[in-house]
Amino acid sequence: MLIIEDASTIINYQLPYDGMVTINIFDVLGRDVKTLVNEFKSQGRYSVSFDASHLSSGVYFYRLRAGNFVSTKKMVLLK
Repeated sequence: MLIIEDASTIINYQLPYDGMVTINIFDVLGRDVKTLVNEFKSQGRYSVSFDASHLSSGVYFYRLRAGNFVSTKKMVLLK
């Protein structure tokens, strides 16, 4: 679980192979709040900044999709 206290954070990820990558932020009701990444990436390490200053405090999820791989993690935004 990731805790965001200053309204912004960095999400780091690593790709073992080239492919289409998407990272989306969802609220607790499953609504898509923000798309951080939606593009083809080569294998390697990456980071993306997420500015949550426009969102209310609460629980959010981010989902990383790369090829057949999908990972969803919980975040808590505290303002």
